[in-house]
Amino acid sequence: MKNKHIVWDWNGTLFHDVDAVVGATNAVFAPYGLGSYDVDAFRAVYTRPIWAAYERMLGRALHDGEWEKLDLGFHEHYHRLMLECGLAADAASTLESWEREGGKQSLLSMWAHDRLGPKVAEFGIDRHFTRIDGLRSAAGGHKADSMVAHLAALGLDPADVLVIGDSVDDAHAARHVGARAVLYTGGMTSRTDLAAFGVPVVDTLANAIDYA
Repeated sequence: MKNKHIVWDWNGTLFHDVDAVVGATNAVFAPYGLGSYDVDAFRAVYTRPIWAAYERMLGRALHDGEWEKLDLGFHEHYHRLMLECGLAADAASTLESWEREGGKQSLLSMWAHDRLGPKVAEFGIDRHFTRIDGLRSAAGGHKADSMVAHLAALGLDPADVLVIGDSVDDAHAARHVGARAVLYTGGMTSRTDLAAFGVPVVDTLANAIDYA
């Protein structure tokens, strides 16, 4: 076993919510007169931090206070649409498989911490994680600092850690702490953008743990 511990991402990785993200984005930008995005078109403009994606969509910098308004509107729509979303097809079986291998795993998300824990428990998979951390501050930033705090709280050596996520930001966070990363194509980022980072890219979560 090369890596003893997996840090999982939630949105777009274990939780297959890309349709809710695209739907909420279309809803919040409808007053701007932008045409609706499908999943592929959204992946073509998506980046993190998310306000950079919004500026890309608008073709201009955000005005003062505009980010906060858009973020609030997005989450109002997202929290409604996500109720129709479920786990990635092989999420539960992959978590079980890694546990049987004797590996440990935790969950680190940039979604609101107070919503994350109950949602994970709703799917009955919270028992797999030694720690679950969501975002406890303002939304939209990079994941690197949160990764530092997450590993420190677990007392982990980054050399023992594999990060699995759907965003280049997950790979950046892994590199920042000295961990390895595998990126999954089921989320918001295009395969082209994922592959450009230079880490393994997979189409299933089961394939991702092969790298651990």
